[in-house]
Amino acid sequence: MTNGFGDLAKAQYISLTTFKKDGTPRATPVWFAQDGEKLVVWSETNAWKVKRARRNPDVLVQKCDMRGKTTGEVAKGSAEVLDEQASERVRQLIMKKYGIIGLLTVKFSTLRRGKNGTIGIAIAPA
Repeated sequence: MTNGFGDLAKAQYISLTTFKKDGTPRATPVWFAQDGEKLVVWSETNAWKVKRARRNPDVLVQKCDMRGKTTGEVAKGSAEVLDEQASERVRQLIMKKYGIIGLLTVKFSTLRRGKNGTIGIAIAPA
């Protein structure tokens, strides 16, 4: 399968930039995985990035380190907050990509917050 985001899919972390109501960008380093042409992100359901993505699907993604220091080119995308079934697929992809750390993080998060406490976001190339 081809990937509309190029080499970005090989990164360990991406900076996901969503936009506030007034247009101010807010970047957050996130774990992600590739799902066909899309990148998928796993987040707490009540996180601001989820609320902003629901309101405005325009996002920017860029390779970054775990602290959010960006490198490489910025890519435009369109975000879609996923339903429970699709979010479960995102959890599986995150566990697969990040190995034992991903597995433990997802499982402990599920114990702490329940299945509805986290949600997936799919990002399609714009």
